Amino acid sequence: MSNASGGAMALGMSERLKPIHDQVLRMIADEILPLDEEFLVEVEKGDRWELTGRQAEILEGLKAKAKERGLWNFWLTDSERGYGLSTVEYAYLAEEMGKSHLAAEVFNCSAPDTGNMEVLERYAIDDHKKRWLEPLLEGKIRSAYLMTEPDVASSDATNISFACARDGNEYVLSGEKWWASGAGDKRCALYIVMVHTPDETRTKHQQHSQILVPADSKGIEVLRPMEVYGRDDAPHGHMHIRFSDVRVPAENLLLGEGRGFEISQGRLGPGRIHHCMRAIGQAERALELMCRRSVRREAFGKPLAQLGANFDIIANCRMEIEMNRLLCLKAAWMMDQGDARAAAPWISKIKVSAPLMALKVIDEAIQLHGAQGISQDLSLSRSWQHVRTLRLADGPDAVHRRQVARAELKKYTQEKL
Repeated sequence: MSNASGGAMALGMSERLKPIHDQVLRMIADEILPLDEEFLVEVEKGDRWELTGRQAEILEGLKAKAKERGLWNFWLTDSERGYGLSTVEYAYLAEEMGKSHLAAEVFNCSAPDTGNMEVLERYAIDDHKKRWLEPLLEGKIRSAYLMTEPDVASSDATNISFACARDGNEYVLSGEKWWASGAGDKRCALYIVMVHTPDETRTKHQQHSQILVPADSKGIEVLRPMEVYGRDDAPHGHMHIRFSDVRVPAENLLLGEGRGFEISQGRLGPGRIHHCMRAIGQAERALELMCRRSVRREAFGKPLAQLGANFDIIANCRMEIEMNRLLCLKAAWMMDQGDARAAAPWISKIKVSAPLMALKVIDEAIQLHGAQGISQDLSLSRSWQHVRTLRLADGPDAVHRRQVARAELKKYTQEKL
């Protein structure tokens, strides 16, 4: 396959990746996936926001095995700290991780930590890297990214109004953030916060900044966990948080005032692709469950596979997964070329397409399983909730479609769209 300029576009699995992929695949299938449901049952015991007892034993035991085997921090693409994989190579691993609730964290590749670690690695000073990046890379703490606000349309991030005022050698923060993923976990030690630092001499996209805030800072109040269809996602959580005159050192501001959008685009691009990779893995897992059910379960004297339109449904699911995988790999390849502006429309395409596809496949799997499909006996209802949320996370479908359309229409007009 070649790109538009004629260069080779390698989307297949590289030789160096194949043995790593095999190890990851086998560990997920044989050791991680069988413990998913037990871990989630244990969450309901004791303090739901703290890893204790059997829950901690399961997760920390799996992480220790992964680290011992060198299966750790794959997400660190183009970095001397990790394997140095390309985004295309990482895509194959992230897809496997999407098949299990625990897998991403077991390999220290879970959101929002991966994006936050990229921010720290690229933009933080040495003291902050030592305080937060090193323990994050070791899987000892967790972190959260605070961008969305309850009182403004945060899909247009220029609306963000969270106050951040300079006072001597400190910044004073006031306002509310919600859907702070990971902030419920008691291991969460750091918030990276998008704040409003207005200056009329700067452009519209230079009115915001990002700042590092210790999660235990005085004046921070976690108001509530946000629920997705009645589920609060403990112990991870998506929290609604209030800041009341929270003071942090001025050196905690990343890069300088007005650089928030620059940082967020560097962070959100990889994160969006990672989400889509995992969504494809969830779709693969749902299709596997659907196929196994369809050949083992009988009704009206026939296997379910032979009833109704199930042949067509299974075929369409397989084709749509394959198409979305190719689109995801191309978006990853575009990102590997180092031109974020050129990659952006491709990231937007897969950000819309992959969750829609995964929702369809998961829903068909639920339907074929009947009432069991929506029950706690299977992971399908949890997967559906997660992927439905993904259509809003890191930008809703409408925003990404707008970006795709603008890129397409630029070919035909010089006007600003």
